[in-house]
Amino acid sequence: MDIKEYFARISYQGSHNNPDLATMSDIFQHHIRAIPYENLSIHCGERIELDLEPIYNKIVRKKRGGWCMENNYLLFWVLKTLGYNITLLGAKVYVPERDAYPEDINHLLLRVDLDGKSYIMDAGFGMAYQMWQPMELISGTDQPQTPGVPGIFRFMEDNGTWYLEKVKRKHCIAEHSKDDFPHTPELGNIRKIHKFTLEPRHIDDFQELNAYLQVSPDNLLRKKSICSLQTTNGVLALVGWTLTEMKYNYTEDMDMVNITTLTDEEVEKTLKDKFSIELVNKLVPVNVRGLPPNLVDKI
Repeated sequence: MDIKEYFARISYQGSHNNPDLATMSDIFQHHIRAIPYENLSIHCGERIELDLEPIYNKIVRKKRGGWCMENNYLLFWVLKTLGYNITLLGAKVYVPERDAYPEDINHLLLRVDLDGKSYIMDAGFGMAYQMWQPMELISGTDQPQTPGVPGIFRFMEDNGTWYLEKVKRKHCIAEHSKDDFPHTPELGNIRKIHKFTLEPRHIDDFQELNAYLQVSPDNLLRKKSICSLQTTNGVLALVGWTLTEMKYNYTEDMDMVNITTLTDEEVEKTLKDKFSIELVNKLVPVNVRGLPPNLVDKI
């Protein structure tokens, strides 16, 4: 594995000699705009291995994306290689339909301690709730992102448990998209994302979860084929046959949402043209109804 090869994958040409916040933030933004959040492997008959070398080969050499455990474990290796003091954490993603958090951790996060401060990084959440900058680990403080484009995030701490929230904006649905997306359920202005503690984790703590998510028929990642990628001013998401393009702050405090329903042939072309993904095996798109249909309501 070669850090220069990773930098070429994310088109990063900046300095990396000093492990400082500016460098870390720059690498992070290049990562999320080059490497999609995606679970396509389990929908085209591929096994996802939660070991560094297979993840590196998949994402860097084969130019694929990955889900949270793959994206964040790769970024963990990158920042550790560059000399950052970095730790794996485990989170529990909020489920809006149940207004609850799961019993067990189901998401991998990164904590970086730098110059007397702690930062949370997450390159593997995807969709419209992907942070664009490392977030300082402080409770009750609004943290606008670059500069205010993805929205305002904040942490709230309660007796050792940390909660990540996002202030939602309104959505302007493009006229031709309204048949595909007739109504946005109101979830309130504050959207819960996940909760976590600062207990250090090892990648082995996620091996069982990684295996379970690939075979359990009841989890959302088996019921939906998902690929999302952050852009310079918004986010793209392909869920099943539904392509959603969101432009942040299209007007003040409002995002523009454009939704298109694709054919099977268009799905493959869209993955290549918009996400730079060419699959070796045949993808079987999935989007089970009755679950959040796209990035607006999904995690």
